[in-house]
Amino acid sequence: MIKKSFKSYGMIVLLAAIFFMINASAGFAQPAQDKSIECSKEIAKTVVHTTALGLGNILKDVKGEEKRIALIRAFVGPIRFYPDNSGYFYVYDFQCVNIAHATQKDLQGKNLYDHKDAKGKYVIRELSAAAKKGGGFVEFYWLKPGAKGEQKKLGYVEPVPGTKYFIGTGVYLP
Repeated sequence: MIKKSFKSYGMIVLLAAIFFMINASAGFAQPAQDKSIECSKEIAKTVVHTTALGLGNILKDVKGEEKRIALIRAFVGPIRFYPDNSGYFYVYDFQCVNIAHATQKDLQGKNLYDHKDAKGKYVIRELSAAAKKGGGFVEFYWLKPGAKGEQKKLGYVEPVPGTKYFIGTGVYLP
């Protein structure tokens, strides 16, 4: 049953992203680069919100922390979005322990409370604080898959309802 929910829910997330990518790109009267960033921000916000709600609903029936973590990792791991596939999900608990990361599996299980980006910002602390407020954007630097060094990124996070986790994604900025 959970496997079937994954497939259905994954399709909903992808369709929502495509819908917003098409509609947002047609509706902004801004320079192309600004339009693209605004479109990506809308996609980020939409897919995070939709995925947070879906995960919260699925997780309410899963007993045991290990099973919940395994489900989260299996779900977010393969998802990619944006035209260049740079969109992915990450999940942390509110104490800044990485639960799942789609592109940096080596972070899973690590506490990143003291992690600073290239500019000295406590990234995960700020993401956690934004999620505790119900969600929001945080600007920081992070490793972009396929690029050298940390790249400027605008992350969006929301709490996963009924859990001690928050989920996020981001937009790499020029």
